[in-house]
Amino acid sequence: MSAPPPSPRNLSDRAQTAWLAVMPAVFVGLWSTGFIGAKLGLPYIEPLTFLFLRFVLLTALMVPLVLFFRADWPPRAKLKHIALSGVLIQAFYLGGVFIAIHQGVQAGVAALIVSTQPILTAALAGPVLGERVTRRQWLGLAFGMAGVAAVIIEKIGPGGAAWPAFFAVGSLVGITIGTLYQKKYCQGVDVLSGMLVQCVPVALVFGLGALLFETNEIVWTGELVFALLWLTIPLSIGATTLFYLMIKRGAASQVASLFYLVPPTTAALAWLIFDERFGLSAMIGMALVIVGILLIRMKGNGA
Repeated sequence: MSAPPPSPRNLSDRAQTAWLAVMPAVFVGLWSTGFIGAKLGLPYIEPLTFLFLRFVLLTALMVPLVLFFRADWPPRAKLKHIALSGVLIQAFYLGGVFIAIHQGVQAGVAALIVSTQPILTAALAGPVLGERVTRRQWLGLAFGMAGVAAVIIEKIGPGGAAWPAFFAVGSLVGITIGTLYQKKYCQGVDVLSGMLVQCVPVALVFGLGALLFETNEIVWTGELVFALLWLTIPLSIGATTLFYLMIKRGAASQVASLFYLVPPTTAALAWLIFDERFGLSAMIGMALVIVGILLIRMKGNGA
């Protein structure tokens, strides 16, 4: 006797399981393009002005999305927490990365600096969230840190100017604290309405920064328009939604470990598009990063 056909519920469960399995890969691919999009558009616009336009456009797009999907509005008590986590995750992170790239830091190097987020997240997840990090995960973090160090040393060099890279370090601190803060204080918030709440203060931060520190001159080109649209729709709406969904579903330290896969992906894209090159030391560093991510995400008893 043949087996009965799967029920719609089973098919739905399988589809959800399959989507959850590929979600990290989709996130890494989309998130990596953010560094590429920044480098593509920044020759024609200053970083804070670029980000202000991006978040004004994003806010305009999020309003109909929230209405169409009838997203639940967050409780009033959580609005300040959502806004603050947005400033940390969006304003500090994106602002630092865009300024660093605008000041000459290569897209791959900026991605690598930010990829050390799991080190800070794992160190803080215990005291802040009560999450347990195993010895194997700490070993993975060590591999990742060594890999990142190898690439940064090669790309910056002993005689290079390192100060622009500190803007990327500011991005690292912002998104690390923001991830932990959102995990602790913003649970149960609808992703779409939460993003809309975050867009407004983030746009205000970038707008104020652009008025105070930039000339606001824009050279409108096809590259700039493409970069603005790409960073707003597939990246801000797509990748950021995935990021928040994964924070809700998984441990903060495991979600943060995905950032170790962003640098090799960004490096490959930067090589194809901008001819950014990595030497042997950087390649070894990339390999160490991959080993680190595998150790961190490995399941089972690693105490």
